[in-house]
Amino acid sequence: MNHEGEGTSASLAAVEDCGAAETLEVAGSPGADLSPQEARAAFRSGLSGPTAGWARGHTQANLVSVPADWAYDMLLFCQRNPKACPVLDVTDAGSWSTPLAPDADLRTDLPRYRVWHDGELAEEPTDVLAHWREDLVSFVIGCSFTFEWALAAAGVPLRHVEQGRNVAMYVTDRRCRQAGRIGGPMVVSMRPVPPGDLAAAIRETALLPAVHGAPVHCGDPGGLGIADLGKPDFGDPVAAEPDDIPVFWACGVTPQAAVMASRPPFAITHAPGQMFITDARDEQYRVA
Repeated sequence: MNHEGEGTSASLAAVEDCGAAETLEVAGSPGADLSPQEARAAFRSGLSGPTAGWARGHTQANLVSVPADWAYDMLLFCQRNPKACPVLDVTDAGSWSTPLAPDADLRTDLPRYRVWHDGELAEEPTDVLAHWREDLVSFVIGCSFTFEWALAAAGVPLRHVEQGRNVAMYVTDRRCRQAGRIGGPMVVSMRPVPPGDLAAAIRETALLPAVHGAPVHCGDPGGLGIADLGKPDFGDPVAAEPDDIPVFWACGVTPQAAVMASRPPFAITHAPGQMFITDARDEQYRVA
């Protein structure tokens, strides 16, 4: 299920032909100093890739769009599972805009999308103009990439950014609370953290509950039903230092696991790790 394993190179100019679309290859975070508008313009042009480290200080978000007759179930699912699905905005049916980025187009301004039919992944395009429907309601959901700036400022290393990889994400054995027709397992993102930085990692992320907040688990991955950290369900395997502790945060890919489990007739989501970059500032969601 790992579709996000592209490697990364050193500059925004390093774009290679990848068949039907181009892939933006990023080592570290050369997109850090771009404005959200500049980042979205790059993605709108057809570039794609993980957005960790992009648009310093600006909130990143997950996307899930479902037909209006499934929207109440999805809203209830998010409300009942706020750790994994913290809602930042919900659009009107057919709308592709959000006040989180008034000039953005949710159909074109993410690096890569996923199109789902009856819970099956059908396509991963760089825009969804050809797939858009007037009955789609879109949910913009907080993303843990947002709190990575706080982690970095506190001195917590980000191994996936250092290694030029997408964050590792895993399907757990923790079931989300069912909401009508929608249910499924919680998905988590994992970041290896040195023991001396664990308290700072917990403290800093707890102050940002709108983007998943504090970890749901630290240590033994078996406690979440994860058998092998080297085989993430989404994203890339991330190499840890010998003393690092695996730390797990609830992840906004959880609605995609719910789409797979609940099989709505149609849905659009972001590709894991390839997020919607908003104009909102991180501090807007910091609680202290």
